[in-house]
Amino acid sequence: MNLYEQAKKVIPGGVNSPVRAFKSVEMDPIFITRGDGPYVYDTEGKKYIDFVNSWGPLILGHNPKETRKNIHNYIEEGITFGLPTKIEVEMAQLFTESTNTDMVRMVNSGTEATMSAIRLARAYTSKNKIIKFEGCYHGHSDALLVKSGSGTLTFNSPTSLGVPLDVIKDTIVCEYNSIDSVKLAIDKFDDISCVIIEPIAGNMGVVVPDKSFIKELRELTAKNNIILIFDEVITGFRTSFGSIAKDFDIEADLYCFGKIIGGGLPVGAFAGKREIMELLSPVGNVYQAGTLSGNPLAMKMGRDVILKLKESPEIYEDIEKLAVRLEKGFLKNIEITKTDAKISRYKSMMSLFFGKFDQIKSYEDVKNADTHMYANYFKGMLEEGFIFAPAQFEAIFLSHAHNEDIIDKAIEANLRVLKNL
Repeated sequence: MNLYEQAKKVIPGGVNSPVRAFKSVEMDPIFITRGDGPYVYDTEGKKYIDFVNSWGPLILGHNPKETRKNIHNYIEEGITFGLPTKIEVEMAQLFTESTNTDMVRMVNSGTEATMSAIRLARAYTSKNKIIKFEGCYHGHSDALLVKSGSGTLTFNSPTSLGVPLDVIKDTIVCEYNSIDSVKLAIDKFDDISCVIIEPIAGNMGVVVPDKSFIKELRELTAKNNIILIFDEVITGFRTSFGSIAKDFDIEADLYCFGKIIGGGLPVGAFAGKREIMELLSPVGNVYQAGTLSGNPLAMKMGRDVILKLKESPEIYEDIEKLAVRLEKGFLKNIEITKTDAKISRYKSMMSLFFGKFDQIKSYEDVKNADTHMYANYFKGMLEEGFIFAPAQFEAIFLSHAHNEDIIDKAIEANLRVLKNL
């Protein structure tokens, strides 16, 4: 019995997170044993060049020497205590300084961060409804597992069984990149506490908003006493050092972080203005707690990565140059092979969509992508020794462990696979 068959007997679907099941690419998953730099190795000993990078956290690559040399000492000092530690204070100081926020609360996942930030926004505004955007993913808490129905602003439907309709009645789903849809919602409902958004969408594939949309969203929320929450679980410390908000020359009220700030360990955080954050228990009456929140191992690993990125700002420039090189090479191959495909990129995040598109600006644009074509492409690249996201609607993540030679090999493999398709 192979490993996947064994896994399915004791783990639902054989995996601990659905996308790992490789259903979207019409095959059984591969199981990884170790990673090193830009490479991962499976249980059969095959080596792959990795463009998943654990879905974003590994901006320095797998097992980087910058963090590897310290982790053994950290483990000897202790993994968790359930009591305050010095590293939590040091990490909070470094984090708030790096993100231009006043206060931060550490948690264990992006889902915890977004759920807690929304609760905080509701308490601060004394309002109940929230706005999210179709195609944006903010974790698996009940109120956020919502898609728009035929009536868009009136009839929502859950994207998961087990989510009561009564829970999602206060969630309004708007169209990403459409400020008119937000204005319509605000005109229709007077009880909106917050708007939560991925400033660069990464969970319907990479979709880049118009800067004017983000700026108008900031103006509109401020005018109507609505908290603006940036979900930067993906973009935080990835597209640039700290928050992406400076790319838009605005400030959100609350921010959610994860992935990179844990140095590869489970982590989440939500941060923002002091007057809002001090509503949290034990200062205020908004309850949030976690046994392993701010655990010293994740804080030390996260601190090491943040300090490395702070001390070496050229890392961001290097990775973006590689992303541009990869994009140009893929686009040239698309033209040569006359493949129906389009690339959407923001700095070191990129998606290759198969199908015919006039533009890629919203979920409406990407939902007609040819997922079967992507599945064939994925399998072709896997045979070439490259592993990309096992789903069309995910991002390609580059790391500082990649180099021009690897990028050029990926471009050459991409051409061969497109020709075969």
